[in-house]
Amino acid sequence: MKNRVTGIGGVFFKSNNPKASKAWYKKHLGFNTDDYGCTFWWKDKDGNDCSTQWAPFPRDTEYYEPSKKEFMFNYRVENLHELLKVLKDEGVTIIGDVEEYEYGKFGWILDNDGNKIELWEPVDAAFL
Repeated sequence: MKNRVTGIGGVFFKSNNPKASKAWYKKHLGFNTDDYGCTFWWKDKDGNDCSTQWAPFPRDTEYYEPSKKEFMFNYRVENLHELLKVLKDEGVTIIGDVEEYEYGKFGWILDNDGNKIELWEPVDAAFL
């Protein structure tokens, strides 16, 4: 595979109070927050619209499991199904099944430290 990860799709972290965290980042750092966090828009090398999501999650979220970490990274990929096949052949632990939405496909793996990583094949145009 030529390209595996093409960028950071999101940074997710646990918060004691996600609503207060979103308000703090909006007030002090100017984040344009909504119910999901904040979407940062940028252009890729070909001039296409792309996004990166920032989002605080409740402290008791189970979304990061089986990882016990306080954070989870989301990486943008070009061909999720193909990448997951390659990673499985390389012995990487795949978590769950691919989920597909109008804004992209999602898959999950564990890294060598047991951190859950979300892989996202985005459809950025769905956000415009």
